Amino acid sequence: MTFARQLADFAAAPHAVPDEVMRILRLSMLDWIACGIAGRDEPVARITRAMAEEEGGTPQASVFGGAKLPARAAALVNGATSHALDYDDTHFAHIGHPSVAVFSAALAIAEREGASGETLQQAALIGMEASIRVGVWLGRGHYQIGYHQTATAGAFGAAVAAGRLLGLDAQGLHAALGLTGTRAAGLKSQFGTMGKPYNAGIAAATGVEAALLVALGFVPAPHGLDGPQGFGETHHGAADLTALEGLGTDWRFATISHKFHACCHGLHAALEAVADLLPADPAGVEQIAVATHPRWLTVCNQPAPTTGLGAKFSYTTVLPMALLGVDTARLDSYTDALCARPDLSVLRERVLVTADEGLTEMQARVSLRGSEGVAEAFHDLDAPLPIDDKAAKVEAKAASLLGNRAGAADDLVASSAAARAVGDFIRG
Repeated sequence: MTFARQLADFAAAPHAVPDEVMRILRLSMLDWIACGIAGRDEPVARITRAMAEEEGGTPQASVFGGAKLPARAAALVNGATSHALDYDDTHFAHIGHPSVAVFSAALAIAEREGASGETLQQAALIGMEASIRVGVWLGRGHYQIGYHQTATAGAFGAAVAAGRLLGLDAQGLHAALGLTGTRAAGLKSQFGTMGKPYNAGIAAATGVEAALLVALGFVPAPHGLDGPQGFGETHHGAADLTALEGLGTDWRFATISHKFHACCHGLHAALEAVADLLPADPAGVEQIAVATHPRWLTVCNQPAPTTGLGAKFSYTTVLPMALLGVDTARLDSYTDALCARPDLSVLRERVLVTADEGLTEMQARVSLRGSEGVAEAFHDLDAPLPIDDKAAKVEAKAASLLGNRAGAADDLVASSAAARAVGDFIRG
């Protein structure tokens, strides 16, 4: 039994999912809807939507802030739109954003097929679990060399969710995974530009396309993920079979992290740490020293960004923002004008970022040095957060993004409303 075939068997089977896991899934769905609606006017959202609407086609699935489009086009637009703000959830087992690719693909096919809300949510869960497992199987080397796991592993998760909703059996899902292997793509070189959210759209559209083709009778090489010259072998995959441990009983999705700062998740531990150190007079801070896991240095360490989008990937920008009282949870805090602020520029020169192999990707240590000495704080994002506390934080975030529509979105998700009702809501 190959890795891909075991994953396909898991994806095709029925599962008794613990209530708490489904509750977390619904929180991620609410978060995805809120991020997508809030991001619908971002340039990458408007551009991809305009392209897709100009092409037209059979109105099968809804897009954020737009019309109904063919399922593949809707998945592309919604993936890019929901990741446009870089405010969506992250899973650190493989450093990827599962929801943007998988929910975008799942809703597109669920709406096309007239699926129930429960069926949609189950398929999304299975797809996100699959994307995480593929990401672990590919390994950190795949990410570190320059591939964007949200796009690569996410495409396989999107194919699983779409294929399950289309009724593919294990053999069909195995084929869809194989076909996805020839299309999955996305590079970290796009970080800080519209190309990063576009990667999520590519993943969603790829998964939908592969599943639809297989459902229509397309016969690919099923070993396209894990066989000779397959995706893993040709894309620096580690073939880490620990990725299969506990499959179907241990839901790794349940450790997903939701963002409560509107910037790259790699910055969040440092932001939480510096929150315990805020000085009365930021100008008196002589040095802001940050120790972080080495992998973040290639992700969110832009030294002097000039755009609001670039600021979301910069220790030297977000930490001065926090010291100056700029709300890092607000979307409108990250602007080109912010990057040019003289007081922020002064503090930016005082930020020292270093790598520490002894820290996990979820941890950061920050110290502030001033005339009165040195103060230091540590934060671990992996510290347990009770489910009720997590729910309260996600719901508060949704309220800040959706305003008076937040209650309706929460009800829609909590009631497992039909896919078409979800589609109607995101178009509005």
